[in-house]
Amino acid sequence: MSEPEFNSFIIVGLTSQGKKFRPSDWSDRLSGILSAFGATKKMHYSPYVSPGDYNGEKAVYVDGTLRDLEPAAYAFLLDFAQDNDLQVVNSVCPVR
Repeated sequence: MSEPEFNSFIIVGLTSQGKKFRPSDWSDRLSGILSAFGATKKMHYSPYVSPGDYNGEKAVYVDGTLRDLEPAAYAFLLDFAQDNDLQVVNSVCPVR
């Protein structure tokens, strides 16, 4: 995949045709790939990838810092969106 001109982006759970992406917990599952269990034995999402909502739709927020830290993970997320024909909102503020 070619390098995008942006860093931070949001993957929205709608296809380019406006159809909802399934399963309904896809954003939690995708964010969970980059999560870790801490000393409290609770799952903690990465500070660079987190599930959320965007205009009432399930979404995954990706901080562009991930591109520098883990380029393969960053590329995986972009490829996931492209492979599943999901909408991507780019040039957004980093996840905090």
